[in-house]
Amino acid sequence: MRLHIDTMDAVLVEFDADGQVRFEQGGWSKPTLQEIRAIIHAAQHDIEQLTDLVDVLEHASRSRQK
Repeated sequence: MRLHIDTMDAVLVEFDADGQVRFEQGGWSKPTLQEIRAIIHAAQHDIEQLTDLVDVLEHASRSRQK
């Protein structure tokens, strides 16, 4: 996983079930409340963009099949 978090200028590369995260430039840590909010915001933004991408590609694929 690679999630760029603009507000933290960091890249989250791994997480575990206990809520710990590992950033590209560091070891495992328990994120602060502010970091949690930034991670959630970045993830939700990426989900929206990826959903848009899937929709566009599926539409393009259906158009080509006709």
